[in-house]
Amino acid sequence: MQNRMLSIGEKFPEFKKTAVVSLEKGNEFYEITSQDHINAGKWLVMFWWPKDFTFVCPTEIAEFNKKNQDFKDRDAILIGASTDSEFVHLAWRQNHDDLRGLKFPMLADTSKSLAEELGILEANEKIAYRVTYIVDPQGIVRWVSANDLSVGRNVGEVIRVLDALQTDELCPCNWQKGEATLTA
Repeated sequence: MQNRMLSIGEKFPEFKKTAVVSLEKGNEFYEITSQDHINAGKWLVMFWWPKDFTFVCPTEIAEFNKKNQDFKDRDAILIGASTDSEFVHLAWRQNHDDLRGLKFPMLADTSKSLAEELGILEANEKIAYRVTYIVDPQGIVRWVSANDLSVGRNVGEVIRVLDALQTDELCPCNWQKGEATLTA
């Protein structure tokens, strides 16, 4: 039986996982915890992809990387994740031109425990769906978006939603940063 997908208003699970953070020998890996963004008083944007060494995934990862500074400017920590190991992540980064210069960590959920707690494992292969979470500085999920395995997500929309959430106001359809919000 598959777990229900973690949703808005729920506490993001605690985790402690190894991530690839560099290609520099001896500095490739770093341990990341669920408390890192909370202790820093920052938002968390965690996006999951199904498998390393595939076709749609690197297009998304490269686009998130291009927009990494946009997330930093919004006091958000960006983390990419899959159920592949840190060694597979490292090999993929070393062998893919668009991934060598990543500015955010690639979290390895090798045990699949975090993906399972989030309820985002595909039933047959036990790989993660393309899911994006925006988590506030208190560790509460404020937005979830899930895509079918074959469809890449829109990174601009993730940023737009983060902007809207950070206003803490009512934002109409298609609202963009700088536009008027609604008054009740």
